[in-house]
Amino acid sequence: MSTKRDYYEVLGVSRDASTDEIKKAYRKLAKKYHPDVNPDNKEAEAKFKEATEAYEVLSDSEKRAQYDRFGHAAFDPNSATGGGFGGFDFGGFGFGGLDDIFDFFGTGFGSRQSRGPVKGADIRTTMTITFEEAAFGTEKDVSVNKYVSCSTCEGTGSKSKSTSSCTNCGGSGQVRVKQATPFGSFVNVRTCDKCGGTGKTVTDPCTVCSGNGKVRKNVTIKVKVPAGIDHGQAISMSGQGEPGSKGGPPGDLIISIRVQRHKLLRREGFDVYLDVTIDMIQAALGDVIVVDTLDGKVELTIPEGTQPGVSFKLKGKGIPKLHSSGRGDQIVRVSVAIPKKLNETQKDLLRQLQASITGNSSNGRRSFFGRKK
Repeated sequence: MSTKRDYYEVLGVSRDASTDEIKKAYRKLAKKYHPDVNPDNKEAEAKFKEATEAYEVLSDSEKRAQYDRFGHAAFDPNSATGGGFGGFDFGGFGFGGLDDIFDFFGTGFGSRQSRGPVKGADIRTTMTITFEEAAFGTEKDVSVNKYVSCSTCEGTGSKSKSTSSCTNCGGSGQVRVKQATPFGSFVNVRTCDKCGGTGKTVTDPCTVCSGNGKVRKNVTIKVKVPAGIDHGQAISMSGQGEPGSKGGPPGDLIISIRVQRHKLLRREGFDVYLDVTIDMIQAALGDVIVVDTLDGKVELTIPEGTQPGVSFKLKGKGIPKLHSSGRGDQIVRVSVAIPKKLNETQKDLLRQLQASITGNSSNGRRSFFGRKK
């Protein structure tokens, strides 16, 4: 039994479809699966050949009649029911009035290179800034190596600073090539090899840029870093990338930001965090301590009875909000240091304090419940 699909099913038409309907169905499939539209796509290539084979049979009244009577066996030379047509030779038939199908590929999809202005490539680099610079913004210089217009020939590529229209493409920057294939003829539009798509040629190339009109150079660009930017974010500078071609605009400069760690502060969003340590006397009695902020040192009141792990908020002392107004907060988290070594006098004082709090005798070491250990 043949493994081939029914030709009518392949083209998506009914068995009583007219020649025009068959032609229209094939045109649609040919445009969709043509190899120029699907380069290196084996599945699309197989579907294109399948549709072409179906069209070659169904568009021919004699072959269609044989197919309607015997099916695929009509074209099998080894079949007793075969009509003597033999196998298919894709090198031996053409499509007559279907040249416009393949011209479609030239004017719509056949040209794999851009025919209009092409934007230049983007340039990517990295900038390292301090924690404070990220918070409040800064201006820095960044050096990039890129193509710039040749100053000697003023970007013309010519010693005399003059160019002429390309004789190969007539100044359009493109050439149309008509090719004959086993499936018919089609037109391909390609970038002109002689002028590289510029439409212009140079007869006296500039010795500095070798006729390219541009040279590589280290360029220093001033970058404005906005306040509030964070580690891993990027700044895009429009038009500071590689120059475009065929009149296209230049690319962009993409700068990835790396923020150095602060020795004390830690950032989360637009808030900053600071860990401080106080002694148990300060925690019990309260105190006023000095803490670091992005704006300098400020006083922070520690209320009496402060417990370990308690946090205090300094409103508006965080990171300025990126491209917005206002600032985050600073969160100060307190830990209490417990002395590891005490002399006997200090221990006695603490026992007396414990006794005054719990109401138990200070003689002997006692647990929280006053029971001797």
